[in-house]
Amino acid sequence: MELKKTFGLFDALNIGIGAIIGAGIFVVTGIAAGLAGPALLLSLLIGAGISAFSALSFAELASFIPKEGGGYEFAHELVSPFAGFIAGWLWLLSNVVVGAVVSLGFASYLAIFIPLPVNIVAGLACLAITLINYLGARELGSVNNALVVLKLFILAFFVAFGIGAVKSGNFSPFMPNGEVGVMKGAAIIFFAYSGFARITLISEEVKNPKKIIPLAIILALGISTVIYMLVSFTAIGLVGHEGLAVSGSPLADAARSESNNAAFLISIGALAATLSVLLTTLLGLSRVSFAMARNRDIPEFFMKLHPKYSVPYNAILAFGLMMTIFAVFTDLTRAVAISNFASLLYYAIANYAALRLKKPVFPRVVPVLGLITCVMLLFFLARDAWIIGSIALLAGIVYYHGVKVRHVFHT
Repeated sequence: MELKKTFGLFDALNIGIGAIIGAGIFVVTGIAAGLAGPALLLSLLIGAGISAFSALSFAELASFIPKEGGGYEFAHELVSPFAGFIAGWLWLLSNVVVGAVVSLGFASYLAIFIPLPVNIVAGLACLAITLINYLGARELGSVNNALVVLKLFILAFFVAFGIGAVKSGNFSPFMPNGEVGVMKGAAIIFFAYSGFARITLISEEVKNPKKIIPLAIILALGISTVIYMLVSFTAIGLVGHEGLAVSGSPLADAARSESNNAAFLISIGALAATLSVLLTTLLGLSRVSFAMARNRDIPEFFMKLHPKYSVPYNAILAFGLMMTIFAVFTDLTRAVAISNFASLLYYAIANYAALRLKKPVFPRVVPVLGLITCVMLLFFLARDAWIIGSIALLAGIVYYHGVKVRHVFHT
C-alpha cells in the first residue's frame, strides 16, 4: 500500500503558511520582544534572511529528491545513513516540543474564553488533532485550508484595526538590549519561520512535487515574512515590547488595549492558527517517522499504513501521545529554546546535504550561508537548550550505534 497523492499547490502552500503563521506570531513574538525590544523588527528580518538560505536549499533538495521525510531523506541519500538518522532524530525531538509549545499557545488563548488549566487544555488539544490526522490526509488538508484562510483574515483585521493607533513612543529606545538582544530575538524567531520545511515532509503525497514543493516553500516564506512584519509593528506600536514580553497571548493583549471585542476576534484567530500548526506538526512527525522506519532506522511499527485511510496510524498515535504528555508537563520558554536547538542542527545538516548536489539549482554560496547562519544562531540559545539538546543528541547517537548497527551486524 502506498501513500496517496492528495495535495496540490494551494494545499502545499497552506501547509507551509499554516506551519509558519501559528504559535510564532501569536505567542513567540512576545518572548522575542522581551529579548530584542522594538528591534524585534530587525530580529524578524534577520530570522527571515537566515531562513531564506535554508528554504532555498530545501527547495532545490525537494526538486531532486521528492520523497517523504524532508531533511531526513536528503541527508540519508546525499551525506550518509548516519547523518540522515541524526537529522531525523533531531527533527522528531524538535517537533514533539513544537507540538507542546503550540498546544500551550492554543490553551492560553482559549483561557480568554474558558478559564481552564492551560496544561490540561493543551493536552486535550493534542489528542483532538491526533484524531483528525488519523482520519486521513484529505480530511486534514480541508480542515487546515479553512483554518489558514480564517487566521489570515483575522491577522489582516488586526493590522487594519490597530495600525492607526500605533504610538511612536513605543519604539524608543529601539534597541534596549543592544545587538546581542537582537540576535537572541532572531534565534527565537527562527522557531517561527522554520515551518517552511514542513512541505517537504509530505513529498510523496503532493501532485507534481518537483514543481509544486519548491514554489510552495518560497511563496510561504515570503508571504509569512510580510505578515510577521506588519503584525509585529502593529503590536509593538499598541502596547510596547514590555507588554508583549509578559503575556502568554500577546496579540490579544495588544488588541485589548484598544477594544475588548477586537481582543476576542484576535483570540479566535490565534485558536485557528495554533490548531493548524498542531495539525501539520503531527502530520510531519508521522511522515518523518514513516520514512525512517521504511529505511529501518527506527522500528517498522512506525511505517504501518491504515488499510482504509492510508496514513501511518501507529506513528500518528505514538507521537500524538508524546505531544500530549509533553504539553501537560512543560513550560513555554524552555520548550521553544530546546526546539530551536534541534531545529537549527537539523537545518544545518540539510544545508550540508544541499552542498553535495552534483547539479545545484542555486549557487553554492546559498547552502554555505545557510549552514553558517544556522550554526551561528545556536550560540545565542539559552544554556538549558544546549544541555537538554545535547543529551537528546547523545541519546540518538547511542541508539544508532548500540541498537541499529548491532542489529545490522547480526542479520
